[in-house]
Amino acid sequence: MVNKEKSARLFWTLFKSTFVLSAFTFGGGYVIVPLMQKKFVEELKWIESDEMLDLVALGQSAPGAIAVNTSILVGYRMAGLLGALVTVFGTVAPPLIIITIISYFYMNFRENPIVDALMIGMQAGVAAVIVNVVIGMVSGVIKQRDVVNTLLLLAAFVASYFFDVHVVLIIFLAGLVGFINLSYRAKMGVGK
Repeated sequence: MVNKEKSARLFWTLFKSTFVLSAFTFGGGYVIVPLMQKKFVEELKWIESDEMLDLVALGQSAPGAIAVNTSILVGYRMAGLLGALVTVFGTVAPPLIIITIISYFYMNFRENPIVDALMIGMQAGVAAVIVNVVIGMVSGVIKQRDVVNTLLLLAAFVASYFFDVHVVLIIFLAGLVGFINLSYRAKMGVGK
């Protein structure tokens, strides 16, 4: 009986956490990621910070929305396939509900200056949160004190920003270099 209660509590916490994060986050996956980190790493202490960074990287490299992909990975990490289903439903339900409601009233407030001002204000807030995410992810890579990863980070930025290299190629090459680096470090007996 205790295991069923504990299991039900885990699933409810997974659903409630992802539902609330998704419902009150505007701006896409890069906005929800730091909130997921705060919830699952800092508050619930279910996942280590480095592992969360890995889950975000996997979520970003998989096709689809980063918020959904990362929530699936967190759910799977915590409770297997059923956990992944619970978290994906918790993440997808709020936007689905909100967009359904908005679609009914869209024509009425499409030209409303108050709604327009709200959207502009939310864009500024979203930009600030995205900058915070970037700073957090970059500092996570730099804290690892791995020169190859730091150079890889800089090279990926330069390739994307200055040379407009396609993101799929950058992800593939970064994954390949990361794999080679990890294999080399493991072979040489160098720590993480």
